[in-house]
Amino acid sequence: MIPDPTATAASTADATTADATATATGGLPFVGADEVARRIGPDRARELVDKALRDGFDPAQDPARVHTGAGDGHLLLMPSTLGQWVGVKVATVSPENPGRGLPRIQAVYVLMDARTLTPRLMVDGVSLTSLRTPATSAVAADHLTAPDATTLVVFGNGPQAVEHTVAMSRIRDFTDVRLVGRSPHKVRAALDELADRGIDARPGKPEDVAGADLVVCATSAAEPLFDGSLVDDGACVIAMGSHETDRREVDAGLMGRAFVVVEDRGAAMRECGDVVMAVDEGTLTPDALTGLAPLVRGEVTRREDRPNVFKGSGMSWQDLAVAVGVAPEAPEV
Repeated sequence: MIPDPTATAASTADATTADATATATGGLPFVGADEVARRIGPDRARELVDKALRDGFDPAQDPARVHTGAGDGHLLLMPSTLGQWVGVKVATVSPENPGRGLPRIQAVYVLMDARTLTPRLMVDGVSLTSLRTPATSAVAADHLTAPDATTLVVFGNGPQAVEHTVAMSRIRDFTDVRLVGRSPHKVRAALDELADRGIDARPGKPEDVAGADLVVCATSAAEPLFDGSLVDDGACVIAMGSHETDRREVDAGLMGRAFVVVEDRGAAMRECGDVVMAVDEGTLTPDALTGLAPLVRGEVTRREDRPNVFKGSGMSWQDLAVAVGVAPEAPEV
């Protein structure tokens, strides 16, 4: 069980109500990206996401992501509650920011205790996203990929592609790792970064999905990245590219013949284009979707007679699960 953060804070700091209020409004600790990386690595992030589901959390309880226009872009609010912790990620998307020398996406996370809703910690939100997205994908892949898998194909050459490659390398001993991207120089840069992190990978092509044990789609693509008929029965495909209903990385044919796992059926029908478009095209039904929680808890298992697909869009509880691990009083998994 996660310890009571109010009791921990009181025993550690002997805080009065006035002190707690001052902390919430004044000197709230902030954990930056470098410190997040020092406190939590890929294995720890995966364990925290996995633990939240094994402890009984139901992703259907998570509030829907809130989008609203704001200034020159839009604002995303992602609140959640896990046990004795509450948190919310506030993210902004400003399309013109790169021209201003600023990030297109910025975010901050506020961690609170559930009993008093007193803010305890602020965390760099972008670093949390960089951790929890591949961690969630790795949790799914660990349950959907053959134990003796050796071949990994990753579509993409940005930070998520790199982090997903690292996360997947921690769940299986891949001897053949390939990155598929449209820009050779960006692929080369990603391969160099992976080499610096101890992973030997080489350039690939879309047709490499034939015979691959695990395929990861980590792109912003609006159209399918490869011919889904090439994916072998028993193979695993992870699609995490977007949370928009008009964009997809895998085709309806693959979704129709696969064992499809999603974070939550409701969230998938709201946000996952790979799912929504396959349903609209008649190859998939909402009832065929399986939740990630039953998979993690062993209530369902991977299939060998068809491909296994995990489609994730990112949910608020994942940020909170990892943010709890950043807190100084967080338990060991």
